[in-house]
Amino acid sequence: MRRDVFQAIADPTRRAILSLLAVQAMTPNALAENFNTSRQAISKHIRILTECQLVTQEQTGREIYYYFNAKKLKEVDKWLQQFRAQWDTRFSQLDTLLKNIKNKKS
Repeated sequence: MRRDVFQAIADPTRRAILSLLAVQAMTPNALAENFNTSRQAISKHIRILTECQLVTQEQTGREIYYYFNAKKLKEVDKWLQQFRAQWDTRFSQLDTLLKNIKNKKS
């Protein structure tokens, strides 16, 4: 099954894993210690994140360390870009409306 970045970040556990890995590289066991779930469940989440290239792995001796690949989130940023102009316009309109209401009360 071909997964994409959006499917990967849709799950709160995977987002939490990404947040942990954004701070430092971790082993699967170290990651699993942060969750109230089985090691196998965490491994499944890591596999999905790896398939989507949000996480890369590096073998160091007998340990595998997982690293956060922030560059892959550019896909999300690119998708959100189309909405930013709309949000900026609407927030500006809201700001103007609130100023007008405040001025009328004064």
